[in-house]
Amino acid sequence: MRVLLGIAGAVVVLGVFSSMLHSLVIPRPTRSGLSRFVQWLVRWPFRLVADRLPSAEAKDRVLAPMAPLAIVVTLISWLACFMVGYALLEAAVSRLGIREALTESGSSLFTLGFASGNRVTLNAIDFCAAVTGPVVIGLQVGYLPALYGAYQRRETEVTLLQARAGSPPWGPEILARYAQVEVMDNLTELFRNWERWSAGVSESHTTYPILIHFRSPKATRNWLIALLSVMDAAALRLSFNPSQPQAEVRMALRAGFICLRDIADIQGIPYDPDPRPDDTLRLGYEDYLRGVERMRSQGYPMERTLEEAWLHFRGWRVNYEALAYRLAYDIEAVPAPWSGPRRRAVVIRTPLTPVDRRPVG
Repeated sequence: MRVLLGIAGAVVVLGVFSSMLHSLVIPRPTRSGLSRFVQWLVRWPFRLVADRLPSAEAKDRVLAPMAPLAIVVTLISWLACFMVGYALLEAAVSRLGIREALTESGSSLFTLGFASGNRVTLNAIDFCAAVTGPVVIGLQVGYLPALYGAYQRRETEVTLLQARAGSPPWGPEILARYAQVEVMDNLTELFRNWERWSAGVSESHTTYPILIHFRSPKATRNWLIALLSVMDAAALRLSFNPSQPQAEVRMALRAGFICLRDIADIQGIPYDPDPRPDDTLRLGYEDYLRGVERMRSQGYPMERTLEEAWLHFRGWRVNYEALAYRLAYDIEAVPAPWSGPRRRAVVIRTPLTPVDRRPVG
């Protein structure tokens, strides 16, 4: 019996160490089963409540604390599992009962020191537990600044996009606003910035997957919808304006769907790595026409007909549409145009183009 307790204790301690290293220390996309399970348990009641709320703002208020709470619960679960694992080891090498072993391991793990054994093997386990507690807490303290630093960098560009794309952001609205104020030459800079943003999000959100569920400070903003709107703007630009510079536009578009695929890999979401340009889109042609009309109303120049441009636009969008829709569904992103369905039926929010008023006289 004591041999089985020792084996169980060693498995628990080593398993938790592995989860902690994969989540906090190893600087590459890794998957921790324990962390994912704990975060799923935390998300479940929040989603249960959010699914029964009628408005996007109400859903956002409920879901906002979900990801930060998941971090706290994950830390507590690591410490609790360490305490149980060390207790099993101590029960295996001594005559302590389970309750006394839990007291012994908890006293050492949290460096309280009110309980101490009198056997060499017991003291060795106590020393290991005493080292483990500060290490876990120290790693978590160092983890939070990196996590929130990545979050702030992500949200800065998302906030800047609001003036360019409306709230919530929408691809046709980006091109409409640039045409309205006659700054089409600045589109290159926008796409260049979002190529770099996509690379940063790909790195941070695969290393720290909990960031995928961190929500923006405002209910009408969302990192995924912002990326989707820029990618749609790039696809529309390439579709309607073949004579214009394409390098930055293509690179931004490719960086965007690579980012989505990296996130899909870490989340275990399947996708077609090489879709055909003539594959069916979930975005309907009528919705496409409404978006193009928004661009046309602000004087956006179009070199191709609507039908010709649709064929090219569809060929670009098949690379990212399915993944964007799936992630938007999973994280309950703000219901923006061209962003797919949500867990419950919600009203689509379409941004309004500001009126370009000028003084008379």
